[in-house]
Amino acid sequence: MMNPKEETGMDIITVIVTALAAGAAAGLKPTAERVITDAYAGLKALIQRKYAQVDLTALENRPESATIRTSVAGDLAHAGAAGDQELLTRAKALIDAVEQYDRETMRAIGVDLEEVKAAYLKVQNVTAEGTGVQVRKAEFTEGIDIREVQAGQWRNSPNA
Repeated sequence: MMNPKEETGMDIITVIVTALAAGAAAGLKPTAERVITDAYAGLKALIQRKYAQVDLTALENRPESATIRTSVAGDLAHAGAAGDQELLTRAKALIDAVEQYDRETMRAIGVDLEEVKAAYLKVQNVTAEGTGVQVRKAEFTEGIDIREVQAGQWRNSPNA
């Protein structure tokens, strides 16, 4: 099982929003695995129950939008979701399901961080059709380690 905090350096809100975007994107496909749609529905229901003021409609309609993901992340942070371990557990389960049953969706999303303050950032083994890793307005006191990132239209390149 993926441990996002240790393996990628992602904060809890980023993990949750990544899971929501991945679940929404995978769920839009007619061939989505039931395990993904069930995990997404469970995560969404938990957010609606605990953080009713967070609107997921735009993210469900455009899960590929970094701007919308950033907005939802801000809403979740403002609502106090950053310390919610139950939410984090469900988000990790959804990410694991998407990674297992629909890797193409995870490839399209990549890692997108904004306004992160942490001691250290470690991101590795990212494959994305769009931007692989994007970090904006961030502070890291001890360093950054980003490795093995494949991004862009790599599937269409003659060397792929």
